[in-house]
Amino acid sequence: MSETGFLYASAHKFVSLIIYSVFLFSNFANARVFDSLLHQIQLPQFGALSKIFESKIVLNVKDYGAKGDGIEDDTQAFADVWNKACSSKIESRIIIPDESSYLLRPINLAGSCHSKITLMIFGSIVAPSNPDVWNGNDTHKWIYFHGVDHLTVEGGGTINGMGQEWWASSCKINPKNPCRHAPTAITFHKCNNLVVKNLIIRNGQQMQMAFTNCDRVSVSHVSLFAPSWSPNTDGIHISSSTNVEVKDSVIRTGDDCISIVSNSSKIDVRRIFCGPGHGISIGSLGKSGTCDQVYDVSVRGAILSNTENGVRIKTWQGGSGFVKNVKFDDIWMQNVSNPIIIDQYYCDSNTPCPNKTCGINVENISYVNIRGTSATKEAIRFACSDVAPCEGLFLEDVYLVSSFDDVTTTSFCWEATGTTSGTIYPPLCYYSNSATFIKHIVSYIPSLQPIESIML
Repeated sequence: MSETGFLYASAHKFVSLIIYSVFLFSNFANARVFDSLLHQIQLPQFGALSKIFESKIVLNVKDYGAKGDGIEDDTQAFADVWNKACSSKIESRIIIPDESSYLLRPINLAGSCHSKITLMIFGSIVAPSNPDVWNGNDTHKWIYFHGVDHLTVEGGGTINGMGQEWWASSCKINPKNPCRHAPTAITFHKCNNLVVKNLIIRNGQQMQMAFTNCDRVSVSHVSLFAPSWSPNTDGIHISSSTNVEVKDSVIRTGDDCISIVSNSSKIDVRRIFCGPGHGISIGSLGKSGTCDQVYDVSVRGAILSNTENGVRIKTWQGGSGFVKNVKFDDIWMQNVSNPIIIDQYYCDSNTPCPNKTCGINVENISYVNIRGTSATKEAIRFACSDVAPCEGLFLEDVYLVSSFDDVTTTSFCWEATGTTSGTIYPPLCYYSNSATFIKHIVSYIPSLQPIESIML
């Protein structure tokens, strides 16, 4: 029985018991005593009952036929319980019980829903290990939420994409294999006022978690794990989304720990541990001549360990648009290749990419209090476009030494201008032009806690 049904039944029994007791008493007591006791009985008021009735309903997937043995297909049970919750006018809580493993085929969990939904994942959700299950289905998707507002996903459980077979057949692992898309483990598309917290996601077939066309998103205390060699397994991918907060999380993966792409803004990343992986990236942007805009991004209080890049901006030649108002602040690097990098000649291709006469503008980028060790000699690289130079770069208290005792770190600059403050090591090579720099302040982001207080 649902929680609301239980409350209705309990209230009904309570009122019935009172009436029955009054009836019995009226047969054995005089009218005056009966009348006195009747006035002392406090029947539930309509408003109080309304509050009880308007409480959340609780839906357990096992009550809808889910086996939870990790072998039988539980997709239909999940679809049924989702449809029940989505159609309810009372706020719903869906329970995925602990100590069970639920096998899910590709599933679409769609809105719009009549009320808020909280998905409590206490147990495990696992994908089919065989990629052939996706034959006839969209290979971009596994668990796909779309058009759902006021959704919360939490519980401390695990989502396992079982990506091993997908990785083995990837053209990046074996160039003889055909290149094809693999599913993102969990996607939120056009979901607003979204909360994702206290989850473990591992071995996504490709990306672990993606947010596309979302607004007002909070992600916290998530752990995302995939092997360092797994191809294209970005931890958190943010595309065409606004007002996104990602904090207090651990990401170990085979691609970007966090990637921020096309037309995203007001992104706040705080207290992240990243490694292994490809670092924290804005981009790539402008591929195939697209117009992309990314702005108002803050990355603060991050630790990057043994990653292929640190904090990176990457754009293709030939695109249009801009990256601006970005601040990387209070970041520790441990044995990181390319700790600070802007690459406006990005080319993820087996053949050289042709030169183009247009590019994405990169401006007003700040690097403040970034310290640690570099696994490569070149600790700072600003490779900016001839047609769209980097302007307004600002570095303050940056100190990056080599991971190796006998190596001195260097910097590389091409078509980059900006200013510096405090200690900068290695010394910068760009032309300092204070007139081009506007020190940006992102007013919607609260003050940063010291990096020592990072909680993972």
